[in-house]
Amino acid sequence: MSFYDYYCPANKRTVEVRHGIKEKLKTWGDVCKKAGIEPGNTPAQSPVERLISSPGVSTPMGNSKLKEIGFSKLVKKDKGVYENMTARAKEKRIVKTNDPSTFPDFKKRGLD
Repeated sequence: MSFYDYYCPANKRTVEVRHGIKEKLKTWGDVCKKAGIEPGNTPAQSPVERLISSPGVSTPMGNSKLKEIGFSKLVKKDKGVYENMTARAKEKRIVKTNDPSTFPDFKKRGLD
């Protein structure tokens, strides 16, 4: 499923909706139902326009880039044992699910 932007000329609102490529939403009511929002004062039968938007592009990232932006990448090695591919100084390279002292230090990475 992809995300699509719909514009309603009646209320001048644009709403992002996720649905299958073959599905066509034609009214404000259809958009609101799919997006899980209230239609407000706009009549449900008001026509909408699907806007052209750029596609989302995903590019692979290496371990060093993941580490740089604050992510942890764990690769399973055995049952309950992972290798921290983005370990920082003072972090353990081997992570064991039953040993919290081996977990990455998320607070030092600025993540709560």
